[in-house]
Amino acid sequence: MRIGITFDLKSDGLAVPGQPDDFQEEFDSPQTVEAVAEVFRRLGHQVVLLGDGPSMLRRLLDDPPDFVFNFAEGHGIGRSREARVPAVLEMLGIPFSGSDPLTLAVTLDKEAAKTLVAAAGVSVPRGRTIRRPEEVHAIPRDWFPVLLKPAWEGSSKGIRRTSLVEHPSALPETATEMLRSYRQPILIEEFVAGEEITVGIVGNESPEIVGVMQVLPRRGDGRFIYGLEVKRDYRNQVDYACPPRLPQPVVDRIAEAALTCYRALGCRDVSRVDFRLRNGEPVFLEVNPLPGLHPVDSDLVIMARLAGWSYDRLIGSILDAALSRQDITAPPRPCEAGRL
Repeated sequence: MRIGITFDLKSDGLAVPGQPDDFQEEFDSPQTVEAVAEVFRRLGHQVVLLGDGPSMLRRLLDDPPDFVFNFAEGHGIGRSREARVPAVLEMLGIPFSGSDPLTLAVTLDKEAAKTLVAAAGVSVPRGRTIRRPEEVHAIPRDWFPVLLKPAWEGSSKGIRRTSLVEHPSALPETATEMLRSYRQPILIEEFVAGEEITVGIVGNESPEIVGVMQVLPRRGDGRFIYGLEVKRDYRNQVDYACPPRLPQPVVDRIAEAALTCYRALGCRDVSRVDFRLRNGEPVFLEVNPLPGLHPVDSDLVIMARLAGWSYDRLIGSILDAALSRQDITAPPRPCEAGRL
């Protein structure tokens, strides 16, 4: 099978004065693209690197692949940017991996995702999205401390230690700066102080939990935020436990909540769902239907490795889920590839 890979590289976008230093945080490295491509080659497929943008469009029109493995994030700050590549593929009738355009748009909009998850019965933090600095005065005092996040971002963009506001008097300045830097609405949420948990899911009609992973800060000073500074230095800042160091009934509730979110948001093939625990109960933070696939550093890959999955098995399982969902039969794999 001839598989195209769509992606955005960190080197594709040039820095613009005034942009925050994390403006390319969601984009991938050449190492990630090549690692995914090598898995497909070992499975006997031909790989075409499509990238994103106008050059991708031309290649899709001139010489479409049999199938596209998509993890393109999209450029800019629009809340539908992750939906662009899947929308083009749907229009051209090219089958692809991952969620459809609606799910990718809804999950990037944090408030929209929370609304759907809450309707499905999963707890969410109290929060409000603001578009102007003066709107911070409507935030109830009993929500504090609060965490500020750009409303249409992933990969912890904009989430730093300074994003946590302890007192209402500090909120206007923090919100004004974030609105200016990220040029989009800001979500202000109550801070949930419990354990940080992320859950990997692969599949469709009977989705499989890859793992439930707990993020354990190495330093206990202050409130823990699994934000940008931590993720960029995760080897020194945190430890990961998969399975988590929690009672089994709590783990079971987390897994059930993750599957509920996965279905409520219409996720397909793969996603990673993030929670905080409040008195042993999962509180939904967000879902990433385009989880990072770096062969070493991405949370989903770390979780899979701790759960006993090889990288080949993880990528192969995502591909299998996507092909099965669309009744696509791949050619026989070489015997040495097997199921790793």
